[in-house]
Order: sequence, then structure tokens, then C-alpha cells
Amino acid sequence: MKAINPLTGDLIKEYETLSSSEVSAKLERSERAFLSWKSLSYEERGAYLRRVSEVLEFRRRQLAGLMAEEMGKPVKAGMAEIDKCALVCSYYAEHAGQFLKQEQVNTDASESYITFQPLGVILAVMPWNFPFWQSFRFLAPGLMAGNTAVLKHASNVPGCALAIEEVLREAGLPADVFQTLLVGSSEVEEIIKNPIIKAVTLTGSTGAGMKVAGQAASLLKKAVLELGGSDPYIVLEDADIDLAASKCAESRLINTGQSCIAAKRFIVVEQVAGRFIESFKEKMAARKPGDPMDEQTEIGPMATVNLRDELHEQVQKSIKAGAKCILGGNIEKGPHAFYPPTILINVKEGMPAYDEEMFGPVASVIVVKDEAEAISVANSTVFGLGSAVFTQDLQRASKIAESMIDAGCCFINDYVRSIPELPFGGIKQSGYGRELGVYGIKEFVNVKTIYRP
Repeated sequence: MKAINPLTGDLIKEYETLSSSEVSAKLERSERAFLSWKSLSYEERGAYLRRVSEVLEFRRRQLAGLMAEEMGKPVKAGMAEIDKCALVCSYYAEHAGQFLKQEQVNTDASESYITFQPLGVILAVMPWNFPFWQSFRFLAPGLMAGNTAVLKHASNVPGCALAIEEVLREAGLPADVFQTLLVGSSEVEEIIKNPIIKAVTLTGSTGAGMKVAGQAASLLKKAVLELGGSDPYIVLEDADIDLAASKCAESRLINTGQSCIAAKRFIVVEQVAGRFIESFKEKMAARKPGDPMDEQTEIGPMATVNLRDELHEQVQKSIKAGAKCILGGNIEKGPHAFYPPTILINVKEGMPAYDEEMFGPVASVIVVKDEAEAISVANSTVFGLGSAVFTQDLQRASKIAESMIDAGCCFINDYVRSIPELPFGGIKQSGYGRELGVYGIKEFVNVKTIYRP
């Protein structure tokens, strides 16, 4: 397993992968750790999670540098990611006991109630784009619920995967409550088949999610899937155009555009399309690529050259089909994986820029006649993760957000992001289940009914 620097193309380090027997031994240790971990009180588990939060904050610059080196995230964004991980640990340390407090229910019994019990060892299959946040947004609620966990991380961020284990060990968590498994994707099915694994959570592509979902379902094991997205951002005729353009540019370029919930399709009513495109182009062009180790850099290289080339192919196919590139769209020479902020206009159905997820800093602008057409275009996708609507009529915005857009969330006059307090996830081919909030911690527990006559 090799870690390659996307800025230079150089090999950072090569890692030995685990054998099947080594994986089995780790799972057995995780199962033994579960027996003692689940017996701790929420207060005791919370004390460990608070120490994890402290270690993360102490090591934030070093961990951000590791992300920059392995997958190109600018260190400024990396430090913000570590801060968010620390926050989610503190959040669940404080609230898990209340979220999973037994619920009394009035029935014909003398007493009946619902209790929430951990399932056991959970497998997490996580991606490279937010190598710490994606893992901790499962780990914090999962561990606080009393489960133990094993992590199969993306193969291009092995250093980050091992660093997560180091952080938890440094915080003093009991041995084997959390373990990293350095294995390839081809090994996931055998891990899911192991009877020790009680459930699986995956964040990744729709294809990977379908495969894991089928494997888990064949064994009647629960899965939570957060998959791809082609998030629509609707800009209506009464929107604050400068605000909309700023939020849209910020969302499109989060993590160099490599985010499931980054804005992808910008659906603009024709009455304001010219003004929006002009402002949007200005704000996209202002973000310049640079060395991710430089704290002034806003956009780093993409995670791999292959991902950059796949994105460029989507752009070129869209242009050949009639789209017009008004910003970026070119690849500079060199070993790096940079791709410039790019805007495509005249985007129509049948183009990759319309139909597919563009996982990089490429924006697809789609001009529509009115609100009705905007909503129709927004929903004309196999995905349903995030969405946003921009209008100064808040009553109108709430109606659209609540009942007209098919997505797991809709933000009004702002860009989509995941935060500890709110449930996060999608519908359609963006997956199922929820992370974060009270719903996230209840995904991997046994909701058990207790009845006494």
C-alpha cells in the first residue's frame, strides 16, 4: 500500500498490508474489547472521548500536514477539519447519555420502556477526501453508544488511518476499542462476512456503496451508506446575487471540489443568470491553487493524477456535447494533480456535467425559465444528498426546501455542510441511514423493548 504525494508525485511511504489471519486476530481482539467497553457508563466513555478531543487539538497542525502530504488538502482546511473532529467528540461525550436514555412508554403493562444497547464490532469503510472527519463522525457516536470499531480506510491515506489509531491510543482508550485495518478494497467482503462484524458504515462512491450494501444484506447485517451527490443549488430571481455567488463558489471549491456535499449544479433563473455568472466567475477565479503546506493556500492539488484526469475527461466530453467553458478547463504540465477552478455554461441533459457527479473544482451552470423548471432540474438526478435554495422570500424558501426538493438536506441562502447537531445523509443513490445528531447515534444500537405485566 503506497502513499503518493499529489503535489510532487513522489512516494511518501510504502506500508505492509495485513494478512487474513492478522485481520481475524484484530477482529477477535475488538470483540473482546467490546465486552468491557460496553459495560462502562456514558460518563466513563465520555471522559475518554474528551481526552481524544484534547489530543486532536494538540496535534492539529501535525495531522493537517499529514493530510496535505497524502491527499493534498491545504493545511488551513486540514486544521479546520481536525477542529471539527474534536468538536464531534466533545459533542457526543456530552449528549450521548441523554440521546440514549431509556424511554418510558405507556401501555397496558405495569412498566414498558425502550432501551438502546450497542451492537458490537462495527466496520467503517471510509474515503480519502476528509480522512479524519469522515472517520470521527462515525467513531464519536459509535464508541459513545458502546460499540467498538475497526476502520478500513482509503488506500491512498494509510498514514492518516494509522494516525487516527495513534490519537485514540494517546488519549488512553482501552486497547482494541478501535483498530485500523490496512487492507485493500478487495478484502472488505471477507471482513463483512466475519461473524464478529455486526454492521458496516461506508462513505464513498455509489458503486462501492451498492457492493457493500449487497454484501451486508446477504448476511442480514445493517449498513449505513453516505454516497455520491450532484447537489443542486437553485438561484431564484429574487436572490441576493452577490451572496449566492459567494456561497456557491465557496461550496464548489470546498476540499478542491472533492466533496460529496459540495455544490455541483447551479440552477439559475434566466432573469438573473447573467449577473450570477459574472459574479460567480469572479469569485471562482479568485481562488488560486498552491502548495497545500502553505497556510495561505486555498486550493490544493486533487488527491491523485488519475482522479484529475477522469474529471478532465468529463469536462472535455461535456464541451464536445455543446457546453462552453468560461473559466479553467485546462491541465498544466507537471507531475502534480492540480486542476483549476472551472465553470461550464450551456450545460444540458446528456452531458457528464449534467448527469454525473463531477468530483473536483468544476461548476455546471444550468439556466432555467422559472422556479418550476428549477425544481424539476434539481430533482432530475439519481442523487439526493444535499441542496440549497437562494431567495430573499424566506416563506417561499422554506416551502421549496421542505417539500419540493428530493434530498437529505436543503440549506437556505447558505452552503451545505455536516455539523454534529444535525442528522446527515441522503436518499436515492446517495445512500440511506443517517450520521450525526440524535439519529446518527441510534443507527448502531439495538432498539430493545422491555415489557413487564
